[in-house]
Amino acid sequence: MMSSTVARRYALALFQIAKEQQLLDQMEEELRVVKETVSDNEDLQAVLKSPKLTKEKKKEILATAFANVNPHVLNTLKLLIDRHRENIISDVAYDFIELSNEEKGIAEAKVYSVRPLTDEEKEAFSTTYAAKVGKKSLRVENIVDTDLLGGIKIRIGNRILDGSLKGKLDRLGRQLLG
Repeated sequence: MMSSTVARRYALALFQIAKEQQLLDQMEEELRVVKETVSDNEDLQAVLKSPKLTKEKKKEILATAFANVNPHVLNTLKLLIDRHRENIISDVAYDFIELSNEEKGIAEAKVYSVRPLTDEEKEAFSTTYAAKVGKKSLRVENIVDTDLLGGIKIRIGNRILDGSLKGKLDRLGRQLLG
């Protein structure tokens, strides 16, 4: 996800508040929900971008949708509405999560496999690959990809480790042609 400098500033301000008040884990989870809700709900995006609705109505909708979040998170969302920056809500949440992960020494990892991984396998990936990328642990998201044929593919940040059968066959094909 491409993040703007403006989104980074809002995320950093919220992050500093979360650290000062020792609410980092709680606010991170709440912002994950906000990010997922705003990103996945096209109707909500359309409402927030609508020029026909007043700022107050948009803030009321957000207050209703996210009634259980920390007041600092809700106030940040309302501030984004006030400043006509509703289009960067997901970016602010993404940047906050990145800052939180950096603080904790955690990296986000997507593991593509042919079948769902067990919790033990996810933990093994976290233990094995965290040291390779200089982190304490990995937060593993398993994505089932039936195109792999076998093996796994791991994406950590901008690194891709391809141990899939499809990847190996593709590399072998390039070697034979090259």
